[in-house]
Amino acid sequence: HVQLVESGGGSVQAGGSLRLSCVASGYTYNPWCMAWFRQAPGQGRERVATIESDGQTTYLDSVKGRFTISKDNAQSTLYLQMDSLKPEDTGMYYCAAAGGYCYRGFGYWGQGTQVTVS
Repeated sequence: HVQLVESGGGSVQAGGSLRLSCVASGYTYNPWCMAWFRQAPGQGRERVATIESDGQTTYLDSVKGRFTISKDNAQSTLYLQMDSLKPEDTGMYYCAAAGGYCYRGFGYWGQGTQVTVS
């Protein structure tokens, strides 16, 4: 069964950086799509970035140029490099995966890792 485990969250000052990791196990879909979502207290969940097996990536407009999503296929690990962090980036960040192309929806989720920017 698919399991996603995030790590790398923490507290950082505005302008700082964090690198989130998501180790995926049992994720053997091809094609595939993985993503990072975030949710601030009392707010809806936002799709921060996606990456597909063909290398295509998408980003939430507010993080373009600051965040980079990537995947190390050998280690089956998804990353989100977050630079120039802003207080508005604060929230719980979740790793997600789809059972094929992104349009199929994200059926697998990690437990989340907290990011706090002050």
